[in-house]
Amino acid sequence: MSDIEGNGLFTTDFLEKEKELGISHVKDTSGNFDRDLIRTAMGAFVNHDIKNYNCELYECGDYFKMRTLKDIKAGEELTLNYTLYKPCNYLPNNNE
Repeated sequence: MSDIEGNGLFTTDFLEKEKELGISHVKDTSGNFDRDLIRTAMGAFVNHDIKNYNCELYECGDYFKMRTLKDIKAGEELTLNYTLYKPCNYLPNNNE
C-alpha cells in the first residue's frame, strides 16, 4: 500500500536513472474517452508527488511513456509530478 494514496506503483528491482518503464497513456481521438487518452494500468496506479517524484512522462507518437529521473531502489514507490485532470500538462522536471 502507498503512503500517498491507494495501492500505488512499486518496483521490485533496482531501476537506473533514465530507464524507460513503458506506456502510461494511449492517445485516442475517437471522442469516446475523456481528454482523448486511455490510461494503461501503469498510468492508473502511479501516484502524484509534487516534490519528491522520481519518474516523468514523455510523448512518443501516439503514446505517453514513463521513465525514471534518478536511480530507484527495489521496493520504492514510482511517482510522477502530474496535473490530475490534465495528464498532458505535467510540470517540467525540477525535483527540488
